[in-house]
Amino acid sequence: MENGHAKNRVAVIGSGNWGCVASRLIASNTTKLPSFYDEVRMWVFEEVLLTGNKLSESINQVNENCKYLPGIKLGANVIADPDLENAVKDANMLVFVTPHQFVEGICKKLVGKLRLGAQAISLIKGMEVKTEGPCMISKLITDILGINCCVLMGANIASEIAVEKFSEATIGYKKDKEVAIRWAKLFTMPYFLVSIVEDIEGVELCGTLKNVVAIAAGLVDGLDMGNNTKAAIMRIGLREMCAFSKLLFPSVRDNTFFESCGVADLITTCLGGRNRRVAEAFARNGGKRSFDELEAEMLHGQKLQGVSTAKEVYEVLTYRGWQELFPLLSTVHEICIGQLPPTSIVEYRIH
Repeated sequence: MENGHAKNRVAVIGSGNWGCVASRLIASNTTKLPSFYDEVRMWVFEEVLLTGNKLSESINQVNENCKYLPGIKLGANVIADPDLENAVKDANMLVFVTPHQFVEGICKKLVGKLRLGAQAISLIKGMEVKTEGPCMISKLITDILGINCCVLMGANIASEIAVEKFSEATIGYKKDKEVAIRWAKLFTMPYFLVSIVEDIEGVELCGTLKNVVAIAAGLVDGLDMGNNTKAAIMRIGLREMCAFSKLLFPSVRDNTFFESCGVADLITTCLGGRNRRVAEAFARNGGKRSFDELEAEMLHGQKLQGVSTAKEVYEVLTYRGWQELFPLLSTVHEICIGQLPPTSIVEYRIH
């Protein structure tokens, strides 16, 4: 227990499909861990449903998110709250699981509003590009809020975890192993196994960059190029993920890429994730329909992270003169903005 007496309280910031699944996992464990309050508050970006009901009210009435995770009960101890400050009130364990482009604004609203000694964990796959260079989401949270932030990444398609199909995840931490262990206990279930790795940058970059490679895999699918080509793209993508990560952060460990956050997440995202699916549709339309249009049509309010991440990675590559070192990562962005046709995904020189 914190400070020997105060119980831990968890707040989940985000209520999309992965936010709901994370809340469900955590809520299953808080009832079993005596050092935690049972209640898990989940911040909801308020929406009005087609029925006219507010999303937060609907979640609390039927104990499920009928828009983003229909048919899955979240747990009676999950409480949806559209008021951000109220959702995190008295919470000392904050789980961030929103689209990465919203994190900075959310954090700024929470400055000075958090419980003393609060800790965070980010489930967000993406990064911010500042004038001084790329900033990982965990660092953004730490810099703005002044709190420690771990990350959880892995081969985690939310709809599969929701129905309790076996999967794994990796928690990345820096220095404070005890906090990472506490987070692992909070997420671990018999069907959801969590390991911890002292390599926060490596774990987070794996989760970030794989979405760009998944766009490439989807383009290959949309062009009916076959399994050999897709396997080649995934291999090249993994190689570029490793090289990019180690250029940015020399401390990144090779072994991290063999954890769930690395090769496993890359495989599952390139086979079944939303980035792959929308990129396939983009290629089948010959690049004539924008990713924004396809996102709105196919994802029903969920966000496509691969396209925005590809742009952010490209900005880093351009600024540092690394484009020739990363032909796949560069080409994905150029296809996404219409500078190159989808067929260009295999029309570059592979180093």
